Amino acid sequence: MTIVDGVVTSGPADGPAYDASGLYVLPGLIDLQVNGAAGIDLTLEPARLWEVAAALPAYGVTAFLPTVITSSPDARAVALETLAAGPPEGWAGAWPLGLHFEGPMIAPARKGAHPAAWLVPPSPEVVAGWSRSAGVAMVTIAPELRGALEVIATLVDRGVAVAVGHTEASAEQVAAAVDRGARSLTHLGNAMPPMAGRAPGPVGVGLADPRLVAGVIADGHHLHPTTLAAWARALGPSRLVAVTDCTAALGMPDGPSRLGEQRVVVRQGTVRLEDGTLAGSAASLPQCLRVLRSVTGWSLDDVVGCCTSVAADLLGDESRGRLVAGLRGDVTVVDDDLAVVATVVGGRLVHGSIGGEG
Repeated sequence: MTIVDGVVTSGPADGPAYDASGLYVLPGLIDLQVNGAAGIDLTLEPARLWEVAAALPAYGVTAFLPTVITSSPDARAVALETLAAGPPEGWAGAWPLGLHFEGPMIAPARKGAHPAAWLVPPSPEVVAGWSRSAGVAMVTIAPELRGALEVIATLVDRGVAVAVGHTEASAEQVAAAVDRGARSLTHLGNAMPPMAGRAPGPVGVGLADPRLVAGVIADGHHLHPTTLAAWARALGPSRLVAVTDCTAALGMPDGPSRLGEQRVVVRQGTVRLEDGTLAGSAASLPQCLRVLRSVTGWSLDDVVGCCTSVAADLLGDESRGRLVAGLRGDVTVVDDDLAVVATVVGGRLVHGSIGGEG
């Protein structure tokens, strides 16, 4: 495999060559839920989107969805403007595939770390201007809210991937959302009711409906290992999307941090509000993949597929997620322990080194 002008080719070509002997060459990792990194919170400081993007290749990420949680409409507007403006001159990093608006149309009782003051009911006015072409790639919504089903159908028609999350929905309400085009669940098992024998809820539908994929935070804190193993085996590697839900805490030491307007505390790998509520994570994708591989026993191909091909397919992105001739030259190189050795975005080495250029 070689990469020419940022695209994978099947034959030899002039240009840089690197020796990855003894390492694993993976498709570039894709994270569909990034709230921030390197001390930067994307809801609080959306104009710093490209700085977060520049920090992510150190964790093997080559493409991602910058995520803005429930907040002032101004935060979403600035994020869209920053994305549309493009990167600054000389920039290198993980490519943002569009924004993920996680809220504000979510259930008050399942808001988690989202500020209640900015919650709004679904309406055409809230989503005016939201489309894939305008830069909105994914929206998380609670389908039981009045007006939600109409909004879901509208967003799907505009090319937006709709996810069910932060919800109290019944199984029937989730199924109605899926019938209107919702295709994923945001952080399965978190900010939603547990599955019960006669009340399967979002978890039960997520596990049972083959039309759905489920975002899973496999950081070792958001889900018990047995729960993660059981759900992973129910979903299989083709319907599980590994996400980090990482925050400004990624790459930072323990101590105070931020999630949007709220103060959080980073301690021993967790990010929590002062009342103890989990508020995103401090995990990298390779950390999550290690946990997922450990509890499932899946092959490296299956585990990596959960944040490459499955993620790309959910977004309808045919240019990423696989190392196939004609696709983008996004590559993550790791060792046996999934530690990131080098990251290549569009054929350009943006982090680490691989043996040396030859």
